[in-house]
Amino acid sequence: MERAAYASLAERGILEVAGDDRVAFLQGLVSNDVAKVAADRAVYAALLTAQGKFLHDFFIVAQGDAFYLDAEAARLADLQKRLTLYKLRSKVSFADAGARFTVAAAWGGDALGLLGLAGPGSAKAFAGGIAYADPRLAALGARFLLPRGGENAIEPAGFARADAAAYDRHRLALGVPDGSRDLEIERSILLENGFEELNGVDFQKGCYMGQELTARTKYRALIKKRLLPVNVDGPLPAPGTKVMAGEQEMGEMRSGRDGAALAVLKLDALETKLTAGGATIIPRKPEWLKF
Repeated sequence: MERAAYASLAERGILEVAGDDRVAFLQGLVSNDVAKVAADRAVYAALLTAQGKFLHDFFIVAQGDAFYLDAEAARLADLQKRLTLYKLRSKVSFADAGARFTVAAAWGGDALGLLGLAGPGSAKAFAGGIAYADPRLAALGARFLLPRGGENAIEPAGFARADAAAYDRHRLALGVPDGSRDLEIERSILLENGFEELNGVDFQKGCYMGQELTARTKYRALIKKRLLPVNVDGPLPAPGTKVMAGEQEMGEMRSGRDGAALAVLKLDALETKLTAGGATIIPRKPEWLKF
């Protein structure tokens, strides 16, 4: 078995959400059940527009009397600004905790077993921070929220050091989206991008912002396209490049690396010859995805 690896993820930021009303506040805004977040449980969730379109996605972990949102570093200020708009009289505060914490991921081999973690979302204390099984998919491995310097404890736990590009290749092989690299801000719909299968939506939790469209998409079977992993034979097309079947547009490329990418494709495109730019595009259906 290939040895498990780990990498620091410098492109991730951390937003601290503290205060007595933090559970109720986030519960009314995000797509997953925040009441489930605890020292031994992390969740994956999204913030949507009122019309149900994607704004941000993030992981939520608990430590002490605060939640910590592992989100895109480049867009962390926007996430904080949007949450602050809804604060009103809620007893909740926000702070950029990126100077105090770092994010890392571990995958391959027996990554979860080495950390003593069970199924997706299970969490435990580690090196002054938190290690948790990626809530989206067991095959993704584990994630860490650690104090700066705490990532030095990962390698002695049985992991080989790697880089963020290696983790990105692992993610792409599994067909899992990476925030706004793969979802269009204020345009993408969660269920077209795997959020139900990736445990990013709770359909029992009650109302949250954008809930109506998300529920209607599920119960009326309105999904006509999906984000899928693709093999690229030829030069890697830039994100946004149109995917074509002859003269007919079938979708659009998203993130990619080293001959693997993601693309949003119409479901009736899967049995046709596809091209994007000067490359041939070959869709794959990951085991976790449900049509």
